[in-house]
Amino acid sequence: MSTYLFSYQAPKGYVPSAEAADAWSTWFEGLGEVVLDRGNPTFTSDAVGISRVDTQLGGYSIIQTASLDKAIEFAKACPIVGAGGGVEVGEITVVDA
Repeated sequence: MSTYLFSYQAPKGYVPSAEAADAWSTWFEGLGEVVLDRGNPTFTSDAVGISRVDTQLGGYSIIQTASLDKAIEFAKACPIVGAGGGVEVGEITVVDA
């Protein structure tokens, strides 16, 4: 099993409604035991270097699943995608210090 970071990219000015909060809860419940760290939202953010103009950091989660393809499958169902945002998915690689 590999571990993946979900970095949520929210549309600029995104303010989640009560319905959006319910959708997030339902989505997380559907992910079940693959969620290692549900993470937290971010409400204030900025970027250094290359960043997207139409989105902002919205939060993160960490999941564990069999493959990048499976992680992408989970990410496609994320409520932020339907709200005009996106999910960046990256495999976390442990580097020995």
